[in-house]
Amino acid sequence: MKENEKYFNRLQVVIDAVVIILSYLAGWYVMIATTRRGGIGVLPREFYIMALVAIVPVFLVLYYAFNLYEPNRLQGRRREGSNVIKANAVGGLLLMAVLYFIRQMDASRLLLGVFLVLNVALTILERNIIRLLLMRARRLGLNQRHILLVGYSHAAEQYIDRIVANPQWGYHVLGILSDDTRPGTLYKGVEILGPINSLTELLKNHTPDEIAITVGLSEYYKLERIVAMCEKSGVHIKFIPDYSNIIPTKPYTEDILGLPVINIRHVPLSNTFNSAMKRLVDIFGSVFCIILFSPVMLITAILIKATSKGPLIFSQERVGRHNKPFRMYKFRSMEQQTEEEEQKGWTTRNDPRVTTVGKFIRRTSIDEMPQFFNVLKGDMSLVGPRPERPQFVEKFREEIPRYMVKHQVRPGMTGWAQVHGYRGNTSIRKRIDYDLYYIENWTMSLDIKILFMTVFRGFVNKNAY
Repeated sequence: MKENEKYFNRLQVVIDAVVIILSYLAGWYVMIATTRRGGIGVLPREFYIMALVAIVPVFLVLYYAFNLYEPNRLQGRRREGSNVIKANAVGGLLLMAVLYFIRQMDASRLLLGVFLVLNVALTILERNIIRLLLMRARRLGLNQRHILLVGYSHAAEQYIDRIVANPQWGYHVLGILSDDTRPGTLYKGVEILGPINSLTELLKNHTPDEIAITVGLSEYYKLERIVAMCEKSGVHIKFIPDYSNIIPTKPYTEDILGLPVINIRHVPLSNTFNSAMKRLVDIFGSVFCIILFSPVMLITAILIKATSKGPLIFSQERVGRHNKPFRMYKFRSMEQQTEEEEQKGWTTRNDPRVTTVGKFIRRTSIDEMPQFFNVLKGDMSLVGPRPERPQFVEKFREEIPRYMVKHQVRPGMTGWAQVHGYRGNTSIRKRIDYDLYYIENWTMSLDIKILFMTVFRGFVNKNAY
């Protein structure tokens, strides 16, 4: 199996090199076709040929640097595509820097531009074609990676569940070693082979591609002995902890003079740069949206004032970042109420308090538009977990594990939970699961994705009453 992967990596390098050469030649052709002199430009042909000889190895090294030759069984298309773009961007900057330092100002910028654009597009295309071919082969039982699990636990079951549900990964579980479960017991077709002590003997007769340590929490005292036995085989070892409900999917680790420390929660937005970039997007985005939707907000204001008595804007206390309360704005969609009446509970279907105009603006999310001013003030973000009222925060913090983690970031007008349908009268626990995923996996591209999803399927809310 390892020899096959080495062969495939070499083949991938060759294919990438061919794509780089073809992209460069296409840029060369465009440069020749567009030059008025009908030739090869200002510089001689030899210059561009020598440049290509240097470009191919440099770009392949960059591909290595950006992990494009790592096993991609579990690597998503988006991540791989992002790495291709990054590698080509760095390569383009290096080429321009070299031209500047050798004081060569006559080299064709058109060739460079066409080359970079085509190289990104063709590399992503060829890698997706290869990915699809490999996925099909793995579904047919080819190109498999064989794994032995040591320890039967909830983590082992979760790992097997994912492998069974994703045959395109090409993983095959040979079996499980466990001290607490009878040999011959099956879980989704995977058999308990025997006790953990039989590992050394088993490895003499069978050599798996990987060993995954999946012992339960009560067996962690065996870890050192298990690792020692595994390492004698020379096989790649990985550890799948049986506490995934505590440790996040992307833990933040620290090294304190050789002592590894795992932080319970990884929050990318605790980084000052990330937080500042998100805040800049919020400021410019909220100003843009206020200007863009000002006609809609003006018409809504006129309709509210013309059809019911009471204030135009309804403000309500919500809990924001670091558990600090703030006043969240909405267009008033109900008959005027006292503060005590407002705190009685959520709006229900066919709630008599909702006005005729209110039903429409709630269903289309127009009532949320004044929150652009909350975003501009800094109380909220365009994207983030939705804020809740203080009395419900107190209720949920006791009932739902990890509920309060959502307050480590600014609340949002829309969020990962909302674009997946968890709005209004839906599962709070599911909503928190999506919120935690967003908090731990935040990127600017994820924010952009959520905003696009909101535009195309998030405005009209069937759960808004």
